[in-house]
Amino acid sequence: MEGQVLMRLEQVTKTYDMGEIKVEALKETTLEVFNGEMLVILGPSGSGKSTLLNLMGGMDSPTSGKVIFQDQNITGGGEDVLTHYRRNEVGFVFQFYNLIPDLTARENVELAAELVKNPLPIDDILKEVGLNERMDHFPSQMSGGEQQRISIARAVIKNPRLLLCDEPTGALDYETGKLILALLKKINQEKGCTVVLITHNIAIGAMGDRVARMRSGEIVEMIENANPLSPEGIEW
Repeated sequence: MEGQVLMRLEQVTKTYDMGEIKVEALKETTLEVFNGEMLVILGPSGSGKSTLLNLMGGMDSPTSGKVIFQDQNITGGGEDVLTHYRRNEVGFVFQFYNLIPDLTARENVELAAELVKNPLPIDDILKEVGLNERMDHFPSQMSGGEQQRISIARAVIKNPRLLLCDEPTGALDYETGKLILALLKKINQEKGCTVVLITHNIAIGAMGDRVARMRSGEIVEMIENANPLSPEGIEW
């Protein structure tokens, strides 16, 4: 799959100083992300995939190299550029839902909507994620799958160009996990939102348009899926 490049990482590295020891979490990584694709980044724990996602999301800065979003170097533009990028262009979905416990589902999503100029309609998004009848419930009154749906609604309400998902099914059971993957695929296809999903689960790679396999801080293989599977067809 090739199309318009939405994001490009150029020779990106990330090194952490652990006292006298330097840990290379990411080694000279170059990657293009295409507009409207679903890209799965696959690798075991410690392979560098979360580091890569954090750099793509502007939550961390590379030790060297560039992260370019729509021809703008977001790593070289200062904190104002990064803040604008995180607020307006990218949505985040994490393994753990990070919801505000004393706010209802609707209020959690409203909070994110207030950060941007042109949010999507809240009721429409809650309906799309299947929570229109649960919007007045608090997180503690909801299942893990429902809480993850709130976190997805919170990310999507901003109408981001890029949706970054860090092990979004990691805390869920098998059937609930597949429902969440189906929801992410639906958002990708119906809204044209570019989705980057990181996982250690090899089976999930089959639903991506492309798969980047990582090991020891490097992308060791890029796989293009001519016929990505639907989430319903994936088994693990």
